[in-house]
Amino acid sequence: MAAVVSVLGNRSADREVTQDGKPLYRVDLSSVDLRGLEREVGLTEGGMRRRSTFRFAFLTWADLRHAGLENFDLFDASLDNANMSDVNLQDTDLRKAHLGGANLTNARLGAADMTGAELGRANLHHAHLSRAEETNETSEAASSADLTRASLIGANLSAADLRGVVLIDADLTDADLTGADLRGADLTRADLSSADLTGAKMSGAKTAGAIFEGARGVPPHSRGSSP
Repeated sequence: MAAVVSVLGNRSADREVTQDGKPLYRVDLSSVDLRGLEREVGLTEGGMRRRSTFRFAFLTWADLRHAGLENFDLFDASLDNANMSDVNLQDTDLRKAHLGGANLTNARLGAADMTGAELGRANLHHAHLSRAEETNETSEAASSADLTRASLIGANLSAADLRGVVLIDADLTDADLTGADLRGADLTRADLSSADLTGAKMSGAKTAGAIFEGARGVPPHSRGSSP
């Protein structure tokens, strides 16, 4: 972690993560060990939290296991093949982020904005994209991730909590959704061609215009339901 501390420093909680007083836009931290990032930069010190930015950053192959990145700005960041297991990405801006091949096992992504994100072949096994359980709200009322137009081709979403998640126009071709909880999710016009939905829960899901060609294990009455 020494390299990370020298780059990021110990910034106060009410400031963006910066280097020499400048936001870390386009910073290259590829392959760097960033485990426990929240503790290092003290983002929750004094109970203060303000969005810190890694906008356009290069974090390919970075080790972000157990990092606290809640409310971070990761717009258009390159996170391909990053190890992000058990990471906290709730309320994070991941629009247009590149997460191809990333390990997001058991990651928390409730209320994350992932519009247009690229997650091809990413591993989201047992990931939590809904806050229904922790907020004790119903799936439709809970604050869930937005994956509108996201690419999830071949992604592993087995046993993932996708309650109420917005997947409008998302590409889930060849995705593994076995045992996933999609109750109340919005799959309007989503492409689930050749996806495996064996054991998935889809009650209340919106699937108008969704494509299920070649999909396996599609629950009864789930094809083409109206909003």
